[in-house]
Amino acid sequence: MFKTILGIISSTLILNSPLLALTTGNNQTLFNYSPQLLDTVTTLSRIRVQGATYYFTVHLPMNVGESLQQLTLQQTQGLDTIYFYLDDTVAFEGRPVNRDNTLTIARVKRNLDNNKIAVIFDPPIPPGKTFTIAMKPKSNPEISGNYQFAITVYPAGENPQGLYLGLGRLNFNQKGDRFP
Repeated sequence: MFKTILGIISSTLILNSPLLALTTGNNQTLFNYSPQLLDTVTTLSRIRVQGATYYFTVHLPMNVGESLQQLTLQQTQGLDTIYFYLDDTVAFEGRPVNRDNTLTIARVKRNLDNNKIAVIFDPPIPPGKTFTIAMKPKSNPEISGNYQFAITVYPAGENPQGLYLGLGRLNFNQKGDRFP
C-alpha cells in the first residue's frame, strides 16, 4: 500500500512539473498541458482593403512542460483564400494593445500544397509567456463572411508532436470596423 501511495505521489509530482516535457517511448516530445489560443483579431474588418494586420495571441502556462518551437496556421473556412506577406510577420510578448519584448522568428514558410503557414521561433518561447503573432495579409478577402484559421503548436525537442489549439476566427463585412 505504501508503494502504491508513493507511486501516485511521484507520478503526480512528475506530471505536474513545469520543467518536464513528456517524451513517449518512440522519442516524441509532447506538451504536459495545452497552451491556449486566447484571441484572434484584425485591425480592419472591411472587405477588399489593404493595410490590415491579423493578430493571433497564445498563452503558454507555466506547467506546459516545454518551450514552444513552432506555430502553424491554416485557413479552414472562408470563400476567399487569404495570402500573407510572410516576411512582414512579427511576434512579441503580450497582446496587441500591450506589447512587450520582441520574439525572434527564425523562419516563416508556407506549404504550397495546403497553404499551411509555419512560424518557427529561435530561441523557442519558454513556459509562462503570453505572446502574439502579427501577420499582414496582402488584402482582406473580396467576399464577406467568417474566416477561420486552425492553430497548431509544436514543442521544442526531438520529434515534436503538434497540439491543435482550435480555430482563430475573423469576420469581414462591407462596412467594417477599425481596431483601436
